[in-house]
Amino acid sequence: MSRGRGGRLARATGSWWAALRIARREARRARGRTALVLAMITLPVLVLTFTAVSWRMSELTPAERTDRQLGAADAELSWVVRHPIVQSAWGDAWQADREDAPPAGVVTAEQVAALLPAGSRVVPLHRWVSFDARVGERIDDTIAGRAVDLADPLGRGLVRFHSGRAPAGPGEIAVSPAALRRLDVRLGGTVTSGDGARSWRVVGVAEYPDDLGAVVTLHPSEGRMETEPDASWLVDLPGAVDEGLFRRLNGHGIRVHARTPAPASDTVTFAPGRFSSMDVEGMSVSVLVGGLGLLEVVLLVGPAFAVGVRRRRRELALVAVAGGDDAHLRRIVLADGVVLGALGAAVGVTLGVAAAFAGRPLVEQHLYGARFGAYRCWPEALAAIAAVAVLAGVLAALAPAWTAARQDVVAGLAGRRTPPAHRRRWLTAGVALAVGGAAVAAAGAARTAPAVILAGLVLGELGLVFATPTLVGLLARLGRSLPLAPRIALRDASRNRSSTAPAISAVMAAVAGSVAIGVYLASDDARSATMYRPALPSGTVLVTSHGPNEPPALPRVAEAARAHLGVRAVAPLAEPGCGQETESCVVSPVLPPERACPWMPGDRLSPAQQRRARADARCAGPEDHLGGYFHVVVDDGTALPVLTGAAPADVAAATAVLRAGGAVVTDPRYVVDGRVGVRVTRPGQARPDTPTTTTVAGYPLPTGLGAHRLLLSRPAAERLGLTVRPLGWVITADGVPDEDRQDRFVAAVRPLGAQVEIERGALADTGRPLLLLLAAAAGVVTVGAAGIATGLAAAEGRADLSTLAAVGAGPGLRRLLSLCQSGVIAVLGSALGIVAGLGSATIILTALNRRYAGLWPVAEPYPVVVPWTTLGVLVVVPLVAMLGAGLFTRSRLPVERRLD
Repeated sequence: MSRGRGGRLARATGSWWAALRIARREARRARGRTALVLAMITLPVLVLTFTAVSWRMSELTPAERTDRQLGAADAELSWVVRHPIVQSAWGDAWQADREDAPPAGVVTAEQVAALLPAGSRVVPLHRWVSFDARVGERIDDTIAGRAVDLADPLGRGLVRFHSGRAPAGPGEIAVSPAALRRLDVRLGGTVTSGDGARSWRVVGVAEYPDDLGAVVTLHPSEGRMETEPDASWLVDLPGAVDEGLFRRLNGHGIRVHARTPAPASDTVTFAPGRFSSMDVEGMSVSVLVGGLGLLEVVLLVGPAFAVGVRRRRRELALVAVAGGDDAHLRRIVLADGVVLGALGAAVGVTLGVAAAFAGRPLVEQHLYGARFGAYRCWPEALAAIAAVAVLAGVLAALAPAWTAARQDVVAGLAGRRTPPAHRRRWLTAGVALAVGGAAVAAAGAARTAPAVILAGLVLGELGLVFATPTLVGLLARLGRSLPLAPRIALRDASRNRSSTAPAISAVMAAVAGSVAIGVYLASDDARSATMYRPALPSGTVLVTSHGPNEPPALPRVAEAARAHLGVRAVAPLAEPGCGQETESCVVSPVLPPERACPWMPGDRLSPAQQRRARADARCAGPEDHLGGYFHVVVDDGTALPVLTGAAPADVAAATAVLRAGGAVVTDPRYVVDGRVGVRVTRPGQARPDTPTTTTVAGYPLPTGLGAHRLLLSRPAAERLGLTVRPLGWVITADGVPDEDRQDRFVAAVRPLGAQVEIERGALADTGRPLLLLLAAAAGVVTVGAAGIATGLAAAEGRADLSTLAAVGAGPGLRRLLSLCQSGVIAVLGSALGIVAGLGSATIILTALNRRYAGLWPVAEPYPVVVPWTTLGVLVVVPLVAMLGAGLFTRSRLPVERRLD
């Protein structure tokens, strides 16, 4: 290295060291501003650190994952087929060399033990068992069930007991803490099944580390477990699982999950199942979202550095007089960002790690629903988070640093403020970035690329940030005719654009993001509601038999319906059968070939083919362009109006066709000249397309429902060689019953062995909680930014307040001035954010709709729906910020002696 280059490096290092010492001293002197900056940097660092450490603890190592699944066992076996298979290393994937390999069916412990070395022991395990129970007047069927002998050391290793003991027989159960709360029972209490046929005593409280939800553990001697075909087996072996045992078990169709990986197959290569490669799209979205968060922090912290530079202008001028150049001045200000960013990173990382360790049980229970692995950090992520925090501090101090380097030294020594002229190039750059960002976002929407959409939004937001100072200056000119307080507020905002513009931009960014996401969610909800096709008319209830049993008796069903639902109509349901066959046959109408769409929705069609398909009337109907699944019932017109909800005239015409021996189909394409073809495919038939078609009189009855139905008359069913067997009852309730009435009705008919299906209609306002959460987050940023900017402006404007006091201004003027200063930030930022958010969402939705307009099958377009609830909250928030500023500001004007 040359002496000249080494000297420059030494001077630069010494300059930075001096700047850092000055920054440390300034942080101690201006403790209020230091605390404010630290709080705004530390909070996001704490949140990111908490998230990173929690995620790292939730990612189990291979050894932890194996211990969790096997417990104290050496391996878990699953007999999947009665044919040799090959499996992946850890048994999460397998493949048989025959596609028609017969399933394993019911397997006994003796059959499994016969394939293992002498001295082995096996314990059956059912990881999923259906379970329902009565809780008060309702039936809860959302509780997961498992079956394993927890008294055996192999089974006990899967759980952690909180209290009690393991179930010893079929009449006892162990429940998780969540299930204990859900069932509203105590240890030693009794739980009754939904149909009331059996009950269990709760003898233990045990949790599964992989599922902290509501889980009930049954004893494997429960009667129905003997015929469950999906059992696996925990195995205790006298030795390790070697390659020979893997080969032997795989040769019998048994999948093995052991503590050692299975040998690789010579013929099949399995994709890695445990550790997937990084998703580039997801990584891009994460980086862009992180960039938006970083920009928000920079915009919130920037005003504090700008005010600090203005209050230190004399000190910086003295540095310039002493021989400091522009680089020295920039380093002094940038050193503030380095020091405060590093300190905020250290505090935030420390608090985040402590919070992640301390809050681990709550995160496991309420967020992940599973226990974590060992306590550990993620050093690489923590270092990256700390580096981003320092970067945020440096970026927040960047603009004030350039301002400090350009200030007039003489004006700084005299204590005069000489704000630099705001050039038009910033407005030009802002407009260009905003327009370019809108174009990029629209292109991303057209390609359905979230990363590109976010990149466009980031560019547009940067453009608005660059254009905000010019807008503030224009508003200050318009404020000349306003009263004193708002005029001073606008004047100060224009003079101190370096601190006002970032605060306005921070509010704008938060509000714009909230509004844009809110518009998209509201539009998506409206689109989903438009696309929703109910299977039954609203308020219709189906009560059918469970399995091959006879349907429940009508008097008891009608009594329960009258008591809990209110009954308008009740009709019997019957279905066709195949005589003596044990399996149900498939009955379906035949779509005429000339009415079938010539293209398949799954085909990769060219743009020209998609245009022809959209123009073809045969392809503009239901999604099942070649015919879909039909619900088939046998009816004489009694159940038809209840099942279809059709108009009285259509019901009368359809009933006449049924009573004349015909059939009714809800898809008009199947009826040609008043006739419809019906085909029966019987069990075991090799080629389903070989059966002959029977043509009967048909009536098209479009209903607008999502389920296709074929209603056969009894004579038509007999012509097809079908039998008729009762299925259940269809009920028209008195309006759509609420959840409580539904639960009581289900609990009343479940002892009858009935299944219940209720048409509740489309779910409404599914995104309302998220919309309110977004609005609340934007409101917090708005109030925070307005409060910070108002407090900084009040601290810097003490001289102006003293002048006002000297000329006789009233005490309330200071409150009014703070209120107006807060209003400039909150109102202007919220207004710009609402406009930007609505514009961004409109551009994205329009681009999506234009893309959908050329595709086939035809997709429902997105309507542009304004989330008025979100906008209402965002309109109220600036008023709250203004009132807060007015209430928390002292009304007494300071009077100071100044010597000039």
